[in-house]
Amino acid sequence: MRTLLNIIWLVLAGFWLALGYAAAGVICCLLIVTIPFGIASFRIAGYTLWPFGRTVVERPGAGVMSALGNVIWVVVAGIWLAIGHVATAIPLFVSIIGIPMGVANLKLIPVSLMPLGKEIVPSTRPFGG
Repeated sequence: MRTLLNIIWLVLAGFWLALGYAAAGVICCLLIVTIPFGIASFRIAGYTLWPFGRTVVERPGAGVMSALGNVIWVVVAGIWLAIGHVATAIPLFVSIIGIPMGVANLKLIPVSLMPLGKEIVPSTRPFGG
């Protein structure tokens, strides 16, 4: 079931959202200071392509620098990526088959706003997420 949901997700929303994260990652990697943001963005782009079966958890030991970095991230790219998630969730909710993908899309908003100090791990719950 996860594979089917991931394939539908990829076609309906995942590809476009991953492109947004990849673009943010490329822009962040242009400057040496923002490379950690770029790496986090690429990591989330991969998660956005195939989210069912994985989940995001807090990374143990993430401290003040991650929190400060997240504040900068929200201003630079996070708010735009969160708006992208909301914009893609609305049409998914309109269709019956897209409702699980719309819920998954809304669950990605916190990580799009605060990616630093997070880790993507395999999910132990059915349908991941």
